[in-house]
Amino acid sequence: MDQLIEESLKHSIAAKQALVATQMGGIKQLAQWMIDTIKRGNKLMIFGNGGSAADAQHMAAEFVNRFMIDRPPLAAIALTTDSSILTSIGNDFSFDDIFLKQIQALGKEGDLALGISTSGNSPNVIKAVEAAKVLGMQTAVLTGKDGGRLIGLADLTINVPSQVTPAIQEAHVWVEHILCQIVDEALYGRGVSA
Repeated sequence: MDQLIEESLKHSIAAKQALVATQMGGIKQLAQWMIDTIKRGNKLMIFGNGGSAADAQHMAAEFVNRFMIDRPPLAAIALTTDSSILTSIGNDFSFDDIFLKQIQALGKEGDLALGISTSGNSPNVIKAVEAAKVLGMQTAVLTGKDGGRLIGLADLTINVPSQVTPAIQEAHVWVEHILCQIVDEALYGRGVSA
């Protein structure tokens, strides 16, 4: 048990260190895009599957409610939460279209689409990013491993250079949290900490 715990911690730390070493510029760029999007009165649209769906919901909640400071709600929506929309699209068309149709219905120029895919190969994330680009939205993705098919597809890719899936997902949560903190502090200062 001790060995498993130590190995897991080692992989998690190594993934975050590699991420910061290789993707610092991308993290800062995405934070600035988020700040600009919100300042313009536009919204963040976040999506992914499985654990990445949970990340999308977690991140949207941090923006709409609060992260570390009390401040006004910020416009963010997770495209993973409406079971009627998800199941009707999946049933009537294809699971590959569940984010695409929501982007087409709710997205507009000036919004920012953030896809999350550990492998970088999720067909529904790929289709949504493509649709967002057609609408004139900025597009960014969080990926892992070699970045998969999403590398080069979005305007900005933040790739965790690790082969260990749990470590990639843990690094994604860290990125999501630091983005929330940067956006909060850029727009509202440090405020009252939670």
